[in-house]
Amino acid sequence: MMKYILVTGGVISGIGKGIIASSVGTILKSCGLHVTAIKIDPYINIDAGTFSPYEHGEVFVLDDGGEVDLDLGNYERFLDIRLTRDNNLTTGKIYQSVINKERRGDYLGKTVQVVPHITDAIQEWVVKQAKVSVDDDDVEPQVCVIELGGTVGDIESMPFIEAFRQFQFKVKRENFCNIHVSLIPQPGTTGEQKTKPTQNSVRELRGLGLSPDLIMCRCTTALETSVKEKISMFCHVEPEQVICVHDVSSIYRVPLLLESQGVVSYLSRRLNMPIETRPRKMLTKWKEMSDRSDRLLEQCSIALVGKYTKFSDSYASVIKALEHSALAISHKLEVKYIDSACLEPSTLQEEPVKYHEAWQKLCSSGGVLVPGGFGVRGTEGKIHAISWARKQKKPFLGVCLGMQLAVCEFARNELGWEDANSTEFDPETKHPVVIDMPEHNPGQMGGTMRLGKRRTLFKSPSSILRKLYGDAEYVEERHRHRFEVNPELKSHFEDKGFRFVGQDIEGERMEVIELDDHPYFVGVQYHPEFTSRPIKPSPPYLGLLLASAGKLQSYLQKGCRLSPRDTYSDQSGSSTPDSEISELKLPSISSE
Repeated sequence: MMKYILVTGGVISGIGKGIIASSVGTILKSCGLHVTAIKIDPYINIDAGTFSPYEHGEVFVLDDGGEVDLDLGNYERFLDIRLTRDNNLTTGKIYQSVINKERRGDYLGKTVQVVPHITDAIQEWVVKQAKVSVDDDDVEPQVCVIELGGTVGDIESMPFIEAFRQFQFKVKRENFCNIHVSLIPQPGTTGEQKTKPTQNSVRELRGLGLSPDLIMCRCTTALETSVKEKISMFCHVEPEQVICVHDVSSIYRVPLLLESQGVVSYLSRRLNMPIETRPRKMLTKWKEMSDRSDRLLEQCSIALVGKYTKFSDSYASVIKALEHSALAISHKLEVKYIDSACLEPSTLQEEPVKYHEAWQKLCSSGGVLVPGGFGVRGTEGKIHAISWARKQKKPFLGVCLGMQLAVCEFARNELGWEDANSTEFDPETKHPVVIDMPEHNPGQMGGTMRLGKRRTLFKSPSSILRKLYGDAEYVEERHRHRFEVNPELKSHFEDKGFRFVGQDIEGERMEVIELDDHPYFVGVQYHPEFTSRPIKPSPPYLGLLLASAGKLQSYLQKGCRLSPRDTYSDQSGSSTPDSEISELKLPSISSE
C-alpha cells in the first residue's frame, strides 16, 4: 500500500514546510524507499506562471513545461527526482477539472458542491499522482509526501483539510500520517520559548478533524526539555513526537537533524514500513556536504544583477545553483545583490549614492551573473553590467534574458548598431537582434512561452561549455522564454568572435553564446539552474565559479575533474539508493 505523509503548517506561512517535507522524503529515500512529493497551493491561479517573483518567489519550471511553486525545486534537489506539472495542485486546477466535468454532464442532475465533489476530486488527484514514477528507473513510488501550502485556518485551504480528513479513513490509519510544522517564538525581552501559538494551531487542526502524529517545532535555538514536555501535554502527543527543528548552519543539516531525533524509526512504526533502522550510510553524503559548507575558508563573490533583488526567493534556484558550484570547488559563496536600475545613468542624477554603491559592488565582485526576467525596467543597467564584464575580462554568465542582453550589448558596442534591442523593449528598433517567438500568443499570458525540456546541440568542439558538460554532443535543459536571438543576424556576430556555439535541433534557435579572447563569457537561452543538484552542480554555473576563483583553466586541463579534496567519499552513497557517487565528475548526458 502507498504511504501518505501530509505536511501542514501553523502560526505563520513561510515557516520552512518545503525544506521539512523535502528532508522527510530524503531520509526515507536514504532507507531505500521510492519517494514522490506533491505540493498543494490553495490559490485560485491555475499555475505559478503569471506570478511576479515578489508574490511567491521564483517560478520553477519542470521537464514537461509545468510552471510551479519553488518548493517543487526543493523536492527535486533534495530527492534527486523529476516531477511533473500535476505534482503541483492548485485550487484553480481542481475547480477547473470539476467545472469541466459539470459542463460535460458527468454530474447530470446533481447539485455540484464543495463536499463531496471538490473534496473527492482532490483525493482522486492525489491517489492518481502518487503512483506516477519520478525516478529514472520507472518504479512506482512507495511513499508520497504531500505539503499543504498556507496556514491551517486559512479560508482557502479548508476544502483541502476536509479532503484529507476523509482521506485518512479511506486509506486506513496505518497508511496516512500528519506532520504539523509550527513556530515557537522566542521574544527578545524574556528569551523564553512560547508554546501558546503551537497549542492554538494544533487545537484548530484537531477541530478540523486531523490529528498531528509529529509536531515539528521551528525555533531559533534548540527546544528546552520543559518546553517539549509542555507541548506534549497540551497537544496530546508523546514527547518523542515533538521534534525540534532549530536554525542550523545549512539546509543540508535538516535531514540529519530529523534523523537524529528518531523520525525514521517513528515513521516506520507508525506507517508499518519495512525499512532498515540501522544508521544509513546514504546520509553520509549530506553530513559531508554540511561539514564542508561549515569549514569553507576561501571566498568567491558573484554580483547578481537583476530587478527582483529585494526578495532572495525571487532567484531561489539561481542561488542554489551557485551554492552547489561553490561547494564543489570548496569556496564560500558571497552573493552581491544589485538592482540593475541602480547602474543606469538616470540613477546617477536622482540618487548618486545608490548609483555609486551599486557600481562599487559590481566592481568588487569576482564574477557577474545576469539571470532571466521580464519587462523593460532595469534592462539598460544590465547592459551596462554586461559591457563592463566583457571589457574588464570579468567572468560572466547570462541566463535567458541575460544572454539576450549580452547580444544587444555586443551589437551596440562592437557592431556599431546603436539602437540594437529586443523587440520586447523597442518594437520599432532598426536592428532587432532579439525577436518575438512563433509559439508566443500575445493575447494570452499563461503557459504560452517556450517551456520545458528541449535539446541543444553543440556546434563547436572547442566550446568551453561543451567541455564543462563532459564533452557532450548535446544537452537537454529547461526553457522559459518568449523571445529569442534573431538567427538572420548571426554571421555579423560570428565575424567578430562572438560565437553561437549551441543551437536547437533545427539550427534556428541560438541557445549558447561564447566570446573568444575572454576567460569566461557565456550566455545560455535555457535555465540550467533548474536541474542543478547538490552533488551534481550545473555546468554553466560551475564554470562561472571556477573562472571567478581562477581555477577554470586548470580544471579544463585536468579533463574536468576536481582535486581529491573537492570530491565526496565513495562511502557516501547518493540519495538514489542504487547509485554510489565515487567522484564529483559531471555526468555525461545520455540520450533519452
